[in-house]
Amino acid sequence: MAGAGASAAHSTGALDLGAGLRARDLMLTLVRLMAWVVAIGLVAVTLSPLEARPVLAPPTLERAGAYALFGFLLVLSYPRRWGWALLVAVALAGGLEAAQGLTVSRHGRLIDFLVKGGAALAGGLAAQGMHLLLTRRAVR
Repeated sequence: MAGAGASAAHSTGALDLGAGLRARDLMLTLVRLMAWVVAIGLVAVTLSPLEARPVLAPPTLERAGAYALFGFLLVLSYPRRWGWALLVAVALAGGLEAAQGLTVSRHGRLIDFLVKGGAALAGGLAAQGMHLLLTRRAVR
C-alpha cells in the first residue's frame, strides 16, 4: 500500500514541487557560497602587499568589476534582506579601504572607496532589479 500512496503523491505533483524547492534552495546556497568566496578574495587582494596582487586589467576597472560582482551576488543571496546586503557590500568596500592604512605597503583613498562602494551598489541594485523582473514574470 505504501507504494500506491507514493505513486499517487507523485502523480499530483507534490513531489515535483518539493524537488523544485530543493533545487531553488541549492541554487541559493551556491550563490551565497560564491558571494562569500568573492568577499574572501576581496579581503585577500585588498590587504596583500601591492607586489603580490594579480593584475588583470586597469586598477579602476578591476576594483569596479570585483565589487559590482560582490554586490550582485550578495543581493541575490539574500533577496528578502537585499537592503542589508547592499549595506554590507558598501561597508566591506569602506572597511577594507580603511584597513589598508594598517598595512605597510598599501594606503586607502577616498576615490578608491567611491569606485568600490559605487560599484557594489550598482551591482546590488542590478541584482535586485533582475530579481523583481523575474518574480513578476513568475507570478503572471
